[in-house]
Amino acid sequence: MAWKNLTQRSLADALLIDHDALKELDAVDELIDWSRLEKQLSGIHSKKQGEKAWPPLIMFKALLLQSWYKLSDPALEKQLARDLLFRRFTGLDIAESVPDHSTFWRFRQTLEKLCLMDGLLSEINRQLSDQGLIIKSGDVSIVDASVIEAKNCRPNKNKQGKPTQDPEANWNVKAGSDGKRKSTYGYKAHVNVDEDGFIKATDYTAGNVHDSNCFTGLLSGNETAAYADSAYQSQAYTQWLKDRHIHNRVIKRAYRNQPLDKKAKQFNRIHSGVRCTVERVFGVLKQHYGMAKARYLGLDRNRTRFELMCVAHNLKRGVSIQQASCA
Repeated sequence: MAWKNLTQRSLADALLIDHDALKELDAVDELIDWSRLEKQLSGIHSKKQGEKAWPPLIMFKALLLQSWYKLSDPALEKQLARDLLFRRFTGLDIAESVPDHSTFWRFRQTLEKLCLMDGLLSEINRQLSDQGLIIKSGDVSIVDASVIEAKNCRPNKNKQGKPTQDPEANWNVKAGSDGKRKSTYGYKAHVNVDEDGFIKATDYTAGNVHDSNCFTGLLSGNETAAYADSAYQSQAYTQWLKDRHIHNRVIKRAYRNQPLDKKAKQFNRIHSGVRCTVERVFGVLKQHYGMAKARYLGLDRNRTRFELMCVAHNLKRGVSIQQASCA
């Protein structure tokens, strides 16, 4: 299956694309070498026969736009058709048609099927690190998890009497800030971030999976220190970190009839300030990327959506640090 040839632009396109209002995403576009990502995506639509497909890099950039602007697949199609900013970033000229919403759906499924997202996130982080934007890459890991409400979280039935509740999600029960137990039917996003708020690794599970189950899987084993809240405190993990000479900065937990002593409280106060970085990252993802609620049914589809959010977040974070350093 060949790719569409979109390299030649019209005169009208060249004139319009130079407008200042359309350069808002130029900093992101110039931040990394996209050809290195294109190489990782080259296995998609590699068949020689069949209808010509949209270039994978254009599709990937479109999904980044979807994350930044919190768009559904149909809304993304419409926005690409009428927004010159979107066309400029993806490389679509004015006269070119746009992929329909089902094409975005299939492309996202292909990313999921080929397990490409981890490699794409790693490649972007590698390039940001090479530029000195991720200065402390690998030194410190801050791990946490956040609950995401399922698309269909209520146990309702459709007209045929079949349940509409997402079968791959599950209940998460935790104590709220007011001390009351709060139940959420959905999923759980797990991340490892550095001190500057760059996402280094991710995982995505049903809501009933305990936070600590993903702890060691999110770590590289080469960190100098690992931070996490008290949910990750255990003798097994303490030993795991010790065996790898990683400083244990997991918040200490009090037990029944075993309150924290003065030293443990001081330890928690000192390291809570670093750990709150991951809370800010989750806040950004929920408020600006739509992470708070799942968009699709099924764990794998929502995992890929979350991984795209993390890639989009790191690119914007890289631009912010780059611009701050130049100010």
